[in-house]
Amino acid sequence: MKTNQPTEVDIAIIGGGVAGCTAAIALSDCYKVAVIDKLIEPVDRIGECLAPAARRILKRLNLIEEFENKITTSEKKIQQRNNGIQSFWGSEKVQISDSLRNPDGFGWQLNRKEFEIYLRESTQQSISDCFWGYKLHHCQYENLHWILNFTTYNTPSETLTIKAKFVIDASGRQSHFARKLGIEREVIDKLISCWATLTNEEISKLSTISADELGWWYSAPLPNNKRILALQTDSDLMERANLKSKDAFLQLALANPQMESIISKNKHNIQFNGTVSANSTKLFQVAGQQWAALGDAAISFDPLSSQGMFNAMASALQLTDLLQEFEIVNEFNLKKQEQFQITYTNQINQIWEHYLKHKRIFYSQELRWKDSEFWKRRI
Repeated sequence: MKTNQPTEVDIAIIGGGVAGCTAAIALSDCYKVAVIDKLIEPVDRIGECLAPAARRILKRLNLIEEFENKITTSEKKIQQRNNGIQSFWGSEKVQISDSLRNPDGFGWQLNRKEFEIYLRESTQQSISDCFWGYKLHHCQYENLHWILNFTTYNTPSETLTIKAKFVIDASGRQSHFARKLGIEREVIDKLISCWATLTNEEISKLSTISADELGWWYSAPLPNNKRILALQTDSDLMERANLKSKDAFLQLALANPQMESIISKNKHNIQFNGTVSANSTKLFQVAGQQWAALGDAAISFDPLSSQGMFNAMASALQLTDLLQEFEIVNEFNLKKQEQFQITYTNQINQIWEHYLKHKRIFYSQELRWKDSEFWKRRI
């Protein structure tokens, strides 16, 4: 086993996704930061809608101009304009909403993997200590510092030790750091997303939401002439085999009129990507002794909200501002630590309560299948 020398930093961020990289870039002007992620490079994932308000965040990070003009080395676009959404929700009549009156303009549909690669590249330009392919093995607090031990997946494995004054858990729904501390999650529902990608043959540039008895479907155009197709339902309402089978997925999609219309234009080159968690969850404790949870590690949203990435980025800036306001990274002060924990916890709780309120309102608008188990759980 190869062992690296300990790396001392002000802030260690566990997780190099949207939340972690946003925090790293924002914090880099004031602190020595390290980012550690278990993935050597980002992977394809669902979650491609970036809200218009994210424009303000990208401007603050000095990324907006490059982001809007970025083309990858393989000549792939990482984003395209989100023109709006058509929804079949509450009735068979379509409702259309767009961002024409939004003061922030249009949002974006992302190539999620390429977007995360771009954020990693931007992070590496801001800080020198980026470690990819390391999973958290052990952590302990001693002498006013967190000692974090990581290992690689390869054999023989390498170890990495980080000594940090503050830790940000940005490791997603798994919340690896908080889990090591024994902190559990409040789980509101059993929602999952079964998703696939295909070549986009639709003329319309709008995204589509369509409710049905099983749950609800979502489809949206992506950069590079791709389209996403996803079913949101509860994990216990589907046979396990149907969650793993492309043919079973397509059979369910073809039973929905809006999804059938999309698939009928292109029954070939459909890539089934499997099933991922999409439920609403919250850590019972989102901040503690010189640490805080961020993004999905703190609270995770139903994709119906289309706010997951924006919340991760916005919360990263809020956390950055609080750390600078309370000055608890470079100066140990128990009273300030307690004030920080209370303030940050209240911020997360307010976001959570606002989200739950709007989630209930939106689901209650769909009454066509009020006797089906999926909808009975939500209305």
